[in-house]
Amino acid sequence: MKILVTGGAGFIGSHYVRTMLDGGYPDFEDVHVTVLDELTYAGNRDNLPASHPRLTFVHGNILDRDLLNAVLDGQDAVVHFAAESHVDRSIASGAAFVRTNVEGTQALLEACLAVGVERVVHISTDEVYGSIEEGVWTEESPLLPNSPYAASKAASDLIALAYVRTHRLNVSVTRCSNNYGPYQHPEKFIPLAVTNLLEGRPIPVYGDGGQIREWLHVDDHCRAVHQVLTRGRAGEVYNIGAGTAVPNLALAHRLAELCGAEPDMIRHITDRKAHDRRYALDQGKIEQELGHRPLTAFDTGLAETVAWYRDNPQWWKPVKESGGRP
Repeated sequence: MKILVTGGAGFIGSHYVRTMLDGGYPDFEDVHVTVLDELTYAGNRDNLPASHPRLTFVHGNILDRDLLNAVLDGQDAVVHFAAESHVDRSIASGAAFVRTNVEGTQALLEACLAVGVERVVHISTDEVYGSIEEGVWTEESPLLPNSPYAASKAASDLIALAYVRTHRLNVSVTRCSNNYGPYQHPEKFIPLAVTNLLEGRPIPVYGDGGQIREWLHVDDHCRAVHQVLTRGRAGEVYNIGAGTAVPNLALAHRLAELCGAEPDMIRHITDRKAHDRRYALDQGKIEQELGHRPLTAFDTGLAETVAWYRDNPQWWKPVKESGGRP
């Protein structure tokens, strides 16, 4: 079997690839994985085992139709992680988000049709739902995105589902809560806070820090994605959460404690434009249909993540020193 992973040099995609190549998914121990990644600032070849015999790496843009047709030829399935994903960058300039997330997804799906790929999983985010004051979002909740990033992902979700209805392409969509774990780019909140503290710099917290997020370990997310790949239904959306809701300020205090820093290292900064206040996913569907449940306790996963960044400055220091580009 052959699987194409787009964005496979990024944080979540590379974890999925490494787990696959390490034999972490039953019955997929002999799969050949092709990674397609443009290696923008968030992609890093060091995230992948370059010499693995079952890995092929292709450096390229998902909008390159000829390249897509060539890379997809002979693939049995696609797991589509490739995306621009940082909200702050989308607020500064949304054009790249529309190109990659919307146009790139459409180009990929069109190429899948052209070469006859049988199965696609499209990876999305809970941010497409907007912000919720109370209760939880189900897969039937309306899409009310508030940032250019979230809007671009909502558009890509709708395109993916349209290809199911129009062309009968076998596509499922997943929407996850905030991920954390090793190899995450230090522009994101947890690795930014940890690496700043390790360098003796403060943690920036937007506004009053009362924004509430659910935190999902990257390994639990990738296991869920693989279950959707193997058992999910065409045209269905699956929420992937962990049920661990933490205000940003409380998380900053936890990280300071884990890094041995004082609370005065937390600094409040001007709030982000249109900052969503609360996210909350109902994950009952993926539990009931596919039997998926998260396995990593948040306190354990957070401590292990902090330890990974402490032990691997050779990975993150060059990224920060280059202003984001590895």
